[in-house]
Amino acid sequence: MGYLLGHIRRARPYSFHQSNTTSDLIMANRLYNVFFHTHTISGIIISAALYVIFFTGSISFLRDEINAWERNQPIETDYFKTIDFDKALSEIGKEKELYGRDINFSHRYFERRVGVSMGRSKDTTLQEPKQRGRRGNFFYMDMENFDQKDYNSNYSLGEFFYRLHFFAQLNFFGRSGYFLSGFVAFFFLFAVITGVIVHWKKIISSFYVFRPKAKWKAIWTDAHVALGMIGLPYQFMFAVTGAFLIIGYMVMLPPVQSVIFDDDAQKMEKAMAYDSEQEYEFSWNKMDQQISINDFVEETAKDWTDVQITNLQVINYGDENMHIKISGSPYYSEKLLGTGQKTYRARDGFVTYDKDPFSKISYAEGALDTLRRLHYGDFGGYGMKLIYLVLGLITCFVILSGVLIWQVARDRKAVSLAKRRFNAWLVHLYVAVCLSLYQVTALAFIAMKLFADDYGDMRRTFLYQVFFYSWLLLIVVFLIKRNNAFTNKASLWLGAVIGLFVPVANGYVTNNWLWTSWNNGYYQIFVVDLFWLLMSLTAFAVLYRINAITKQPDKVSTA
Repeated sequence: MGYLLGHIRRARPYSFHQSNTTSDLIMANRLYNVFFHTHTISGIIISAALYVIFFTGSISFLRDEINAWERNQPIETDYFKTIDFDKALSEIGKEKELYGRDINFSHRYFERRVGVSMGRSKDTTLQEPKQRGRRGNFFYMDMENFDQKDYNSNYSLGEFFYRLHFFAQLNFFGRSGYFLSGFVAFFFLFAVITGVIVHWKKIISSFYVFRPKAKWKAIWTDAHVALGMIGLPYQFMFAVTGAFLIIGYMVMLPPVQSVIFDDDAQKMEKAMAYDSEQEYEFSWNKMDQQISINDFVEETAKDWTDVQITNLQVINYGDENMHIKISGSPYYSEKLLGTGQKTYRARDGFVTYDKDPFSKISYAEGALDTLRRLHYGDFGGYGMKLIYLVLGLITCFVILSGVLIWQVARDRKAVSLAKRRFNAWLVHLYVAVCLSLYQVTALAFIAMKLFADDYGDMRRTFLYQVFFYSWLLLIVVFLIKRNNAFTNKASLWLGAVIGLFVPVANGYVTNNWLWTSWNNGYYQIFVVDLFWLLMSLTAFAVLYRINAITKQPDKVSTA
C-alpha cells in the first residue's frame, strides 16, 4: 500500500513536479488512472443497490422498536426472564404431542413474540402429521396471551426492512438475493479502498473545503469528499462485515457443507468452535414427575445477575433423560463479547454443562461476535443506534453525490451526444430509484398501521404490494419528468408530508400519541414516532436551504 501511495502522490493531476524520472511519471499516471477508473466503475455499478442497502439497513437499526410500534407491544428490559415457560409449553401441548421433542425458545429480537422451533419426536411409535416446508416446526408465540402465529401472519415492517437490506425478497431463484448483496458489499470494499487511494493527496485539505455558491459540480464534490471522510471508518467497517456475514452464510449452505465437511453439520459446528457440549440420548422412558422449566430459568437468572438470557432449549421433552439448556450473553456495559450456557439434567437438577459468560472465549467465537456486533450496532443502546443511523444516511448521500459528480463530469461537448444522453438517462434512473425510497417507506408505515391487521396471513403480500407498487409508480413518474432537481424536491416534500402522518396514524389507531408514549414509558413506540417527526423536519429544512441556494445567481467556480 505504501508503494502504491508513493506513486499516486506523484500522479496527475496533483503533483507532476514531484516525479524524478519519466518512468516514474508514467507509472504514477497509470496507477492513478487504474485506481480512479476502478473507483468510478465499481461505484457506478453498485450505486443504486448500495443506496437501498444502506437506507433500509439504517431503518433496520430500529427493527425492534418498529415491531413494537406496529403491534403496539412495548416490553420491559430482561423480558425473557419473566416468561412463564410452563404455561407456554402447556398451551403448545394442547395442539401437539411434545414427548421426545427438542423444543427451542429463542429471543433473538427484543419483542414480546418469541421464536419457537420444535424437532420431530424421537419416539418413532408416535404418529405425527407431515410438516410442510422448512418452517413447518417453527412459529412465533406471544408470551402474554400465548397466541401462535406462523411466519406470514407474524410478518412485520421490521422484518421487511431487515431482509430488504440484503435483498432476501429477491430469492426467487435459489439464493440470488444473498449473492447480489454479497457482490455489492465486496465491490463496495473496492470503492472505499480505491477512493482513499485516489483522493489521498488532497483528502485532508479537501475535507475543509465547502463552496455553497459555486457550480453544482463543486458543491457535490465538496459534500462527497467531506461526508465521505466523516463516514469512511463506518463505510469500511460495513463493507468488510457485510461481505463476511453474507459469505459466512453461504458457507453454511448444504452444498458447501457437503464439500468441506462431508455433509456433516456437527462436524462443521465443531470446526467452527460453536458448541463443544455432549449430546443427550433419548432413553425411551417417560419421566414420572412434573418438572417446572421456570425454576431452572429463575435459578440461572440468580447466578447470572449481569447476563441477558435469550435462549431456552428443552432436550428430550418428557423423557427420563430430559435436559434444559439456557443461554445468554453479558450486558454490553459489562462485557462486549462472549456467551454463557448452562445445561441442567431435569430429573435431579444436576448441571451437566456450565460455560461462564465472563470466561475467556475462543478466537473463532470472539471474531464472529466482533463482526456481528460491529455490523448490527446493538452494543451501545440508543446512542449507538443514533450514530449508526446518521452515518448510514450520510453514506446514502455520499453514494448519490458520487453518481451526480460522475454525470456532470461527463456532460461535456467532448463526449458524444449519444453517450451524454445515456449517462443522463442512467442518472435519472438512479436518482428516481434512490430518492423515492423515502416517501415509499413512510407510506408503508402508515399502511401497515392502518390496514395490516385486516389481512391476517396475507400481511406480507399486502406490504409487498404497497411498498413495491408505489415505489415502481414513483420511479416511472420521475423518469417521465426526467428532472433530477424536481425528483429531489418532490421526494423531500412528499417524504416530509407523509412522514408527519406516521405518528398521527399511530395516535389515531392506538391512542399512544407522542407525549402519551413518553409519559407511559413506552420508549420503543416513542422512538419511532420521534424518528419520523425529526426526519420530516430535517427534510423541510433541506428544502428551505435548496430553495435559498437556487434563488442565488450562479457563480463560476474557482476550482
